[in-house]
Amino acid sequence: MVMKTLEVQLPDQVAFELDALIKGGWFANENEIVRAALMEFARRNRFALIEQFQREDIAWALQQKGKTA
Repeated sequence: MVMKTLEVQLPDQVAFELDALIKGGWFANENEIVRAALMEFARRNRFALIEQFQREDIAWALQQKGKTA
């Protein structure tokens, strides 16, 4: 499996919370937490993001049509 590497800067409080989750046995390491969080974000927001992108594309197309009319 090919994986992309990201570097993330977190506020100290968030880093503290991640450490607590690891120490509590909820996750094996920070990478696992970040992957889980991003997957959950994508799952919860997929349709809203698609709709937002479609609306932006339509607005752009209408602007372009107005420039040529």
